[in-house]
Amino acid sequence: MRAVTGVWRWRHNSLRRATDRREAWVALVALLLMVLTAPALGWVCGSYTDDALQKSVRAQQAGRRATTAVVLRRAPRPPRFVTDPEVSSEHTSQIPVVARWKAPDGTARRGTVTTSSRKTAPGTKVEIWTDLDGRPASRPMDAPTARTHAVLAGLGTTMLAVGLVEGVRQLIVRHMMRSRYTRIDQDWARTGPDWGRTGAGS
Repeated sequence: MRAVTGVWRWRHNSLRRATDRREAWVALVALLLMVLTAPALGWVCGSYTDDALQKSVRAQQAGRRATTAVVLRRAPRPPRFVTDPEVSSEHTSQIPVVARWKAPDGTARRGTVTTSSRKTAPGTKVEIWTDLDGRPASRPMDAPTARTHAVLAGLGTTMLAVGLVEGVRQLIVRHMMRSRYTRIDQDWARTGPDWGRTGAGS
């Protein structure tokens, strides 16, 4: 922001350097990109992500059914090597049981399923999800969860765009500073050896 204000403050200053003006314009362009372009990219990304996830939600809800299963016995919990704490907590809350249920066509099915219910005694009824053929399936994603993921994707895109713009700005300013110091060194190399000598025109 200090560089941006320099565009106005230094426009008539006799000590103004060309690099000061260019640096200020670079900062102004970067600020406009952060304020206007980055949110627009985030909105576009979030919209496309939301459309894709909502289609997935509709497909999952159309291809899965909630049904009631009768618990036969507890099933041994298989060992898992999960490092993601979010996934690990989700699996920990699910209890595997051997149960029987009916497929959508009325066929009797039996197998190991997971349930979040803490009541898993034999004979207990629990709700499970199956596909159209009656095979166990995971719970379909709901629309609010999909919308939340889309919003997070949009925010992530916005922050990534802001970071990219700031990184490019810093690279440009660094290159301008390096060029400035190079010119100063070159000027000093030409005038420095004669500095202060009598008759050297200094």
